[in-house]
Amino acid sequence: MKTKRVKKVQLNPPYFDDEERDIIEAYKRGEFKPVPNQKEMREALQRAAANHMRKKKEARVNLRMSEFDIDQFKKIAEEEGLPYQTLISSVLHKFITGRLVESRKGK
Repeated sequence: MKTKRVKKVQLNPPYFDDEERDIIEAYKRGEFKPVPNQKEMREALQRAAANHMRKKKEARVNLRMSEFDIDQFKKIAEEEGLPYQTLISSVLHKFITGRLVESRKGK
């Protein structure tokens, strides 16, 4: 019976970035400890991830806005480094919780 040769995986570029190589090296140095009850932990983490990603029907909103307003949100969101939908959601949340503060720009 012939034995099948397994090709070794290269652990250097271009396969891994710096962070991934650091993790591999830390593993080789024995810096990681086994997780007790791995199966239970995996299942709990999978449930948590699924719950986090699940969006309730009540949470979805379709909103019609002027192109100018959307462009302004996109411009500000880009400056802040976040998606414009997240910025819109944040502004609305601050408004309904009474934490939206008037800008002092131009006054």
